[in-house]
Formats: sequence, C-alpha cells, structure tokens
Amino acid sequence: MKIGFVGFDLKEGKIKYEDERFKNMVEKFEPQKETPFFAEFVKDEMLNVDAILIKYEKLLDLLIQDIEKIEGRLAKTQDEKEKALLLKCQEALEMEQPLCNILFDAEELTIMRGLAPLSWKPTYVASKLEDTNLFIQQVLHKAKILFFYTVGKKEVHAWPFHEGETIVECAGEIHTDLARGFIRADIVSYDDLMQCHNLQEAKTKGLLKTVGKEYLTHDGDIIEIKFNV
Repeated sequence: MKIGFVGFDLKEGKIKYEDERFKNMVEKFEPQKETPFFAEFVKDEMLNVDAILIKYEKLLDLLIQDIEKIEGRLAKTQDEKEKALLLKCQEALEMEQPLCNILFDAEELTIMRGLAPLSWKPTYVASKLEDTNLFIQQVLHKAKILFFYTVGKKEVHAWPFHEGETIVECAGEIHTDLARGFIRADIVSYDDLMQCHNLQEAKTKGLLKTVGKEYLTHDGDIIEIKFNV
C-alpha cells in the first residue's frame, strides 16, 4: 500500500506494520521466511497513491482540487444523474468532508470511478503527528483493509484484503492459479490457532473448518487453499 502524506514530517519509504498477530505466529512457528505487511510513505503526493494521510490544516488544499474538478465537470455534463451526483459531492466538499466519508449507491459508484476525485481515496485526517504505525493502522481502517495469514515452518505471511472479499478473491491475492483452480479452503481463526501446537492439532480439536467459494474471509483467518489446475 502506498500512502501519500501531506503536512507531516515523516520518513519516506517502506515501513513495516507492527502486527501483533503476525509477530506471535512468527514466534510460534519459527519459519524459515517472514513476510510482514509494509506500507510505503510518499511525501506530498496525492495522485499516484492508494491512500492519503493529511494534516487537518492542509485538508483544504486537497478538497479544493476536488471542488475544481467537480465544478469543471458540472459545466460540461448533460446527464441528470451525473449532475445530481456532482452536486452531492460538491455539497460534501464545501462542508470540508473528504468524499471517502460519503455513501454512494452502485450507480453512483460507477460514475465516481470515472471521475476519480482525490479525496475519494481512503483519506485519514489527523491534527497532530503520531506514531508511524498508528498512522498505518488508521489508514488501513479507513481503507477497510483487513489481514488473513498463511503459516507454516517454511513461511509466515501476512496478506491484506478488502473487507467483504470472498475466499476465492483472497486466494487470488496469493497466486492467480489458486483462484483459478480453487476447490476448497481450510480455515482456522487466529485465536483458535494460538491455542494449538499447529494446524493439525487445530483440525483434531475440530477448530479447522472447510469452506467453499462463497465464504467471506474474516480478519485474522489463517487459510490453507486446496486447488487443482
């Protein structure tokens, strides 16, 4: 995840997210390889990033760019539905609300994707400098990004996913072949796994469940994909 920050004196570059669950599983499994989640911080960038971290005093600098884009589009559009959406956005922006805070229906979301205003990206507004990892946590929350994990002696890996994604979509985050050839997945929660020595013990205790394609992945799920390609 690339986070553009404005108004704060932060270090640029990749920062490891301090994930307690990940650290505990590394201690438990002692894997050959550890793959935590990293966020990349980019100074004074709002366009080519996944999310924005901005100081409150600089918020208008962001919103004004969106207001100008909305006004420019309003002057051109002949579509009444688009015009209604643009006026809705304009009202929110004039009330100093980033557009990521506004609810849109499915039809509106289609228009928003084409318009791509800056503040529609997950935007976290902060009034003071805080710990970098706290900032990462707040931005992840704003973006509705959760984590699932794959674990074992070879590797413990933290995988980000968007809230509401299915197990097949998450399998695709690991490798496209896993999504394409998905058969089923074995799932155990982080809390349950930490009570067991390994995945096999979790299965023996009945804590491991087998799920199909429609399963919605939960935050903290430990996943093992069964596939055939």
